[in-house]
Amino acid sequence: MTATELKDRIKSLARQVYQAKSVDIDSDKEVSIETEKFPILLQFSSLKDVLVDLLTKQYEIFVTDIQWVAPKPTTFRIVLANGENFMLVYNQRSWVAIVEGKRYYLLNLNEEESAVQSIARVLSYGSKPIDDPADPSDTSVDTGGGDFPGGEGGGGSDSEGGDTEIEAPTEEPETEA
Repeated sequence: MTATELKDRIKSLARQVYQAKSVDIDSDKEVSIETEKFPILLQFSSLKDVLVDLLTKQYEIFVTDIQWVAPKPTTFRIVLANGENFMLVYNQRSWVAIVEGKRYYLLNLNEEESAVQSIARVLSYGSKPIDDPADPSDTSVDTGGGDFPGGEGGGGSDSEGGDTEIEAPTEEPETEA
């Protein structure tokens, strides 16, 4: 084999490798839908595995945000679709899920099952109530007048008996002459 044959052989192998890489990159675009929604999963790949174990492969339906809370120990807040959240903490041995104040060491299978049940319970709480401005149980204070008959609703000033100003009597000091 001559030097030119060797160079040609290396070039053809390099082209094959680059073509294989571009095919892999194209197949990763299908997976990137998940990682675009949660870019933190690009940095912490084992976090995705834990989420799949706890919530199934369709975890993005139930999760609205993943926040990196602390660097040491590496802690993440998983915000669920109903506004509730739980924490995932990375330890040297395993992940720890903190759900409603209770710690579950995910290395143990029975604790992982308990964590899954606890997360399911948190998900079953439902969504947060939407603030309706026309809600009759609204306790906000209205400083304007009310719909009371006779104008005694306070706040408004009308001629029928709303707010009337009372003048304080003024006395002039007596001077001795």
